[in-house]
Order: sequence, then structure tokens, then C-alpha cells
Amino acid sequence: MRVLLIKTSSLGDVIHALPALTDAARAIPGIKFDWVVEEGFAEIPTWHPAVGKVIPVAIRRWRKNIWQTLKSGEWKRFKQSVRATQYDLVIDAQGLLKSAWLTRYVRAPVAGLDKNSAREPIAARFYSRRLAVARGQHAVERLRQLFAVALGYDLPQGLGDYGLNVERLVELPRKNPYVLFLHGTTWDTKHWPEAYWRELAERMGHLGMAVKLPWGNPVEKARAERIAKGLRNAEVLPKLNLAGVAKVLAGAQACVAVDTGLGHLAAALDVPTISLFGPTNPGLTGAYGKSQVHLASDFPCAPCLQKKCSYQPTAEDQRRFDLKREWPLCFTRLNPERVASRLSTLLLAEELR
Repeated sequence: MRVLLIKTSSLGDVIHALPALTDAARAIPGIKFDWVVEEGFAEIPTWHPAVGKVIPVAIRRWRKNIWQTLKSGEWKRFKQSVRATQYDLVIDAQGLLKSAWLTRYVRAPVAGLDKNSAREPIAARFYSRRLAVARGQHAVERLRQLFAVALGYDLPQGLGDYGLNVERLVELPRKNPYVLFLHGTTWDTKHWPEAYWRELAERMGHLGMAVKLPWGNPVEKARAERIAKGLRNAEVLPKLNLAGVAKVLAGAQACVAVDTGLGHLAAALDVPTISLFGPTNPGLTGAYGKSQVHLASDFPCAPCLQKKCSYQPTAEDQRRFDLKREWPLCFTRLNPERVASRLSTLLLAEELR
């Protein structure tokens, strides 16, 4: 059986689809998936044994210059790619208008979420099979259910399996142990205060634990350098591609992450991780897997799910906190002392495994 999967972005969303592939591969021997995915994440599907061909798209880039996209032939080549193989089924696992639109160019039945289940209900109009999957569940579990209903097998019990071969990413013998700080994210409100990262790095130094800081753009690089400045135990990594980051992740003793795609990659690679949540809800999109610790703020307005913080500090807040260095205030409930304590416990548990 040959299935075309459409799950284009973001990094975390792409990773969330992997356990569903594992379920399907175990339930239907010989099934193969081709995967339509954003060009920046095209490497991830190749790590799963059930994936055959990866078909990159660049919807974000194409939208900015439609004329150049048509003139360059990229759009034509995409249509040729999805029409080159006879598929038994297409699964749109994104549930957005942009992903549903891509299904128009495939000559096969299309399964996707119905209008009550999809993030954008209008997407369901493009599907020949509209499937109901309850909201309010973790994204991984919703995708596992979607695949099970679309392909006709019973949903396996227990925690989903990403199906990745971690050992091929790890350098053997393992070098000195280290903790990875995944400090970069998209929304301003999801950033743990820089001063907290610095204090946590110092605390790790007192324990004799090395800290490594990856970065993906100049702003993140500058932040990493400020966090590590003058600390003998902290290292700012060189610029790495996704495969390079995965290799460093796979070798880490543990990670500390904000709500970021790389945190989901850490979970997929079975790396013990503490994920810090201020404005977002870990119950829906938290890192999914073994040894994943979610620390969620219990600040009065959390989780607000807002990209910009609108909280108005009280006089007591102004007295207790440094509003320039400890913003957004929801993260004051997840201070470095609390995170360091949980991280020490996680590291000890790993040593005793």
C-alpha cells in the first residue's frame, strides 16, 4: 500500500506525525509513505523507515513571490512529483486550507479531519473522506487516531513510538556528559528570561556539568553568547543544520527547553527533557515521550496562548521582580532554582538507569 502524507510544517507538527507512521507500519506490513513537507524540514521524514520519497514544498517562500515560483518551474515540478506515483490514499494531517489545496493535484482518495475536527474547517471540503477526531487531546494522539481511522486498523494502546534509530546519530564512544539548553523559540512570550538561563548555567557549573547552547539565527547566537560569557562550563555551538542539532541532541544527558520545535525533536530522540511553559498549554502540544518533564506556570493568566503579553504588573510585582530581566512574569513561577532542582533529579535518574 502506498500513501501520500501531507504534513508540511512546523518542526514540532512534523515530528508529531512520526508515531502515527510507526503505528501504521506495524499494523499494515509493507505500507510505504511518501511525504509532502516544507523544504526546511525535509530531512526529518527520511529518518523514519516507513517513509519512501520526500517531496519538499516551499509554501512560505512561494507565497512571497508567486510569479518567480511559476517562472522557475518549482510549482510545475511539485505537481509532477505528486502525480508520478499511483497512491492508494492521501492523508492530509495538517487540516489547513494550504495543505488541503495541495491534495487537488493527486489522483487518489483524500482523507482528512472533518469540519468539526480540523483547525480550519474549510479544509474539509477538499476531502473525499472526512474523519472525526476529538479535540482537546495531545496533537500526537490526534494524529495517531486519524491514521488508524483512515487506514482501518485498531489504535495501539500505550505511548506512541517515534520509530527513529537514535543510535545511528550518537557518536560512540560518548564524550563528556553535557546538558543542552534549547533557548530559542518563536513567540516573545515563550522565551524564558535570559537572566534565568544564565543563572541555570552557573548552577550547572557548580555541579560540574557542561552546558551547550545551539542557535539558529543571529539573535539566538547573541543570546547564547551572553548566557555563556565567562562561564568555563558553557559552550556556544557553531551553526548547525537540523541533522547536526539532532546529533548533538542525541548525545546529551538531558535538555532544558522552552516551547520550541527542537524540544519536540529531543522527545523524538528519547532525550530526557525539562520543557518550560508560560503562555502555552503542555497538555495539547507538550513534548511527547518518555522522560519528558513539563513545568507549566500557574501564574493567574497562564496559559494565555498569546504571542504578546498584555499582563499589567501590580505594585507587588514591581516590588518583587525586576521587570526588565524577568519578563514575562508568568515565568517567575519557574525560576532557575526550581528548574535546577528538577534537572538535578532528572540527571540523577539517568545515571541510575
